[in-house]
Amino acid sequence: MPTFRLPLSGDVTQTINPWTWLFRTVGNQFGLININLGKSSDPELEARILEDVGSYGRQLGQLGDAMAVLIRYVNPQNIPPEDQRALDALHFQLEEIKRLKDKRRE
Repeated sequence: MPTFRLPLSGDVTQTINPWTWLFRTVGNQFGLININLGKSSDPELEARILEDVGSYGRQLGQLGDAMAVLIRYVNPQNIPPEDQRALDALHFQLEEIKRLKDKRRE
């Protein structure tokens, strides 16, 4: 879980977008609420990936879509019950995400 800190409460390393591009010259700490998403071995590359490729949500969404395709082709008879529970939980989450997206589009 990401570390959550209010202003003036300690070290903060990442500003919540959309202000990062505007206040890049000011530094990394600016805003009412700042969230530290953890340490990265290459923060500049990670920031570029987020800007050029997609947000964490978009990346996770595409992984979820790919997993849903794979789950459709798996024979449930070959999967032990404890592993099937993990697939069922993922399937449930993907269905909930789809439901919320569909509701948002209405």
